[in-house]
Amino acid sequence: MKLITAIIKPQKLDDVKSALRNIGVRGITVSEVSGVGRQGGHVEVYRGAEYPIDLLPKLRFEILATETEVSKIVDEIVKSASTGAIGDGKIWITAVEEVVRVRTGERGNAAI
Repeated sequence: MKLITAIIKPQKLDDVKSALRNIGVRGITVSEVSGVGRQGGHVEVYRGAEYPIDLLPKLRFEILATETEVSKIVDEIVKSASTGAIGDGKIWITAVEEVVRVRTGERGNAAI
């Protein structure tokens, strides 16, 4: 089992959700997060004063998947989240030792 974590731009939320739904992904967790990468943030002016904005709003997707589903899920996220501009995000995959569904006690792939 793997945990797919993706950081994307907030405006791509609906596109990514639809793409994942279309390939049969049923369980996702989405969190609002802040961060900065190579783009380094930007400066905004408010009432004549400049304020550096160095943490930008992003969304964090977390998806548990079987080994065979990972590539398809990652490809769909890349396709649906990409704008071609800097700051589109990152995806990483982490090995998961065990998953337990709290309601039923199911374990492993059955709990995904």
